[in-house]
Amino acid sequence: MAAALLCGGCGPPDGAEGRVAEAQALGGTGAAPQTGGWADDAQEAAEGSRTASEEAQAAEGLSSSRSTAIVRAARHVAPAVVTISVLRLERARRRSFFDPYYLPFRETHGIGSGFIVDAAGTVLTNHHVVSGAAQILVTLPDARDFDARLVGSDPASDIAVLALEDASELPVAPLGTATDLMIGEWTIAIGNPFGGLLSNHQPSVTAGVVSALGRHLVPDGDDEGFHLGMIQTDASINPGNSGGPLVNALGQVVGINASILSRSGGSEGLGFAIPIDRALRVARDLAKHGTVRRAWLGFDVNAVEADAFGRSQGVGVARVSPGSPAALGGLRPGARLLRVGGARIATPLDYEAALLDLRAGDVVEVEVEGETPIRVRAAQLPSVTAERVELLRDLEVVTVTPAIRSERGLASSEGALVVSISESLSSRTGLATGDVLLGVNNRRVGTADEAAEELRRTQRGDRSFVLAFERGGRLVRTGLLTWTGR
Repeated sequence: MAAALLCGGCGPPDGAEGRVAEAQALGGTGAAPQTGGWADDAQEAAEGSRTASEEAQAAEGLSSSRSTAIVRAARHVAPAVVTISVLRLERARRRSFFDPYYLPFRETHGIGSGFIVDAAGTVLTNHHVVSGAAQILVTLPDARDFDARLVGSDPASDIAVLALEDASELPVAPLGTATDLMIGEWTIAIGNPFGGLLSNHQPSVTAGVVSALGRHLVPDGDDEGFHLGMIQTDASINPGNSGGPLVNALGQVVGINASILSRSGGSEGLGFAIPIDRALRVARDLAKHGTVRRAWLGFDVNAVEADAFGRSQGVGVARVSPGSPAALGGLRPGARLLRVGGARIATPLDYEAALLDLRAGDVVEVEVEGETPIRVRAAQLPSVTAERVELLRDLEVVTVTPAIRSERGLASSEGALVVSISESLSSRTGLATGDVLLGVNNRRVGTADEAAEELRRTQRGDRSFVLAFERGGRLVRTGLLTWTGR
């Protein structure tokens, strides 16, 4: 531009004057002094303008590159992730034999995470986060507090549903599916590790990948049950993260963070989440029916062809209950089970995981080796459909039948299965849901009606009594009990 201005549109200069003009045009000294003035200022301004523009473009590109899929996913979901504070009343443990049998209650506190799934204030979390809660407080990232009501809780799937009281203008987490997850794709765990110890209510975000799918975790220590068909991730999950969402790169919830494998108690890159599809099915049942309508196919399985390390190489049909959906479909004991509903069955836990994802009324295809697949319509659990007998005002039992024995894996072929009992009566008698009452004062009871009659007899005579019952395959006898103070 300077050369064009200096030459005025004429031809190329020659001689000394030409060399001076050329030097000036290139910004050099040449044989004559630099002229300076507005021409040089214009050049510097143009160069400065180009530099500022390039820097602005570079900054814009850098800013855009910082906003990754993980950043956007966290921005979408984090506002709907909540802190769950739980107050429990637990009876103090006896320190010695001479302590009173009934010690006073004490308050304990727990912390966990959850996420809002609808504008009405429904929150999903883990059963173990809110189990035994006397009071539940939910705190949003914007520091709003809400009292929460427990809608329902399911220990088998480790899912709980809460309802926020008097809630409005709530953020909602976008929901996805775990059915199309790919091993190696990005995942984000969002939650509130260590709760208030981090000084504010904003959730923490950790990133990793889907490490594996369909993982089964065997219970250990204080765990209440198996975790089946889980999503494994190396995104850090720490105490307090339980119940928070596992999110894909699209910003959709694909799982509920539930457990870790750790030798230290902290994250070691082995975290596990419940698939969101299962969680939503459980949540809908809890909200609509107050309980989970579990499927019953009517057959038991066992491991076959275990190797020297105890690893199962197959699954066989051990027993088929008469009149069950499986029996009506033609399934026979001894068959080698290959698939249930499209899920490959290699271990007995694979079968349990398949059942966990079924609901009563679902039609499922069962494939066994060497035979044409059969279609089976899942029924409700026999213990749910059986006639209930009210032994006492807050104790209900059903008669053990072959179908109920198969459903619950009971050792006893008769007796009265406890399906409902109040906490106060449980603490006084030692009975719990799932126990099978077998005897009262050495009188054997074979049905629910017989159990009711024997217990009422002790009440009418205000007599002491002893109970015998099955729990976990073992026979348990209580000490001497009385109805005093009932």
